Amino acid sequence: MRLAQLNIALAKYPLDAPEIKDFVDNLDLVNCIAEESEGFVWRLKDEGGDATNIQLFDDPNMIVNMSVWDSVDALKNFMFRTHHRDFMRRKSEWFHRLDEDNYVLWWVDDNHIPSTEEALERLEYLRNNGDSPYAFTFKSNYTPADVKESE
Repeated sequence: MRLAQLNIALAKYPLDAPEIKDFVDNLDLVNCIAEESEGFVWRLKDEGGDATNIQLFDDPNMIVNMSVWDSVDALKNFMFRTHHRDFMRRKSEWFHRLDEDNYVLWWVDDNHIPSTEEALERLEYLRNNGDSPYAFTFKSNYTPADVKESE
């Protein structure tokens, strides 16, 4: 099994505003780093190679990122051991703090690419039920074996 992730962020500014330009100008770079990272499988993107134009919420400033990785460690390595971490450190400059969970992890079959509907359902499940083998956060250590046991 592989690890799927969805994260959402509510931008403080429209994506064409000068206050968020540094974030927007580096999306291609960070996405390229992700795609070249060990353990990367897939990421959500539109025809232009970006996901910021994919609207899953009524608020146009709510952006999404979704990807699939070989393992939790592969995703963490990308997040915390590449240039991506520098942008995570600056997220409060560009994004509002959300009161609810803003990301979710879940295990998928090796050949499965999750839909955005599936991802939103997992996020909602996490928000309503907390961490479980079905939908979890980094605070948990659920493995593919936990998913099999819970089925």
